[in-house]
Amino acid sequence: MSRQDMTIYEHLEEFRKRLMIVVVFFFIAAIGGLFLAKPIIHYLQHADEAAALTMNAFRVTDPLKIYFQMAFVIGIILTSPVILYQLWAFVSPGLHEKERRVTLSYIPASVLLFLGGLAFSYFILFPYIIHFMMNLSGDLNIEQVIGINEYFQFLFQTTIPFGFLFQLPVVTLFLTRLGIITPQFLSQVRRYAYFVLLVVAALITPPDIISHMMVSVPLFILYEVSIFVAKIGYKRAQQAEARAALEQEESAQ
Repeated sequence: MSRQDMTIYEHLEEFRKRLMIVVVFFFIAAIGGLFLAKPIIHYLQHADEAAALTMNAFRVTDPLKIYFQMAFVIGIILTSPVILYQLWAFVSPGLHEKERRVTLSYIPASVLLFLGGLAFSYFILFPYIIHFMMNLSGDLNIEQVIGINEYFQFLFQTTIPFGFLFQLPVVTLFLTRLGIITPQFLSQVRRYAYFVLLVVAALITPPDIISHMMVSVPLFILYEVSIFVAKIGYKRAQQAEARAALEQEESAQ
């Protein structure tokens, strides 16, 4: 049965099955994350940006909370390829054969961009923010007592959003191939998109111009890259539609 012939109930049933696959895989990945959480937490505690800090637990449950949060994050990262594949499998019956092959190739690119966003934020942005905050504390004669819960919460809030923001080129290319957006639309809303990206950068950075620009400029570049790849995807989608229409005319004759 083709996707067009399916009823709403059958669509929902298909979505439920794929969601259950994701949930089961996430449960397994989170269990694996319980074994990986401890060495990763130790590594993050002894990294250069954290070496000068003394981690404190202000509540009895803080270490357990961080341990399970780290396992949850690991589970999400390990499950992300499965989530993307199940999303592709859900929409792929509505695509042409060539579009299925092309969009399937977006999955490894999306995973690599997610990891690239995490790496950029952790190795470049996060150390700068920590040094900025420590220097500010020194200038104000404030002795910082760092809670391990607060430290890791700040780490997650700084790094994980970049993993998703770096998905922008793949998401726009995917939506362009589906015909939901066009490169012209992305160009028309550029000024509004830049404003939104500026607000996002302001929310996840300290109040200084250098750190704000360190976040804003890469986001602007990502948006321009998204427009560029959307143009390529849009052109190829139009060519595929033209070929399909031509084949239908030839078969009708």
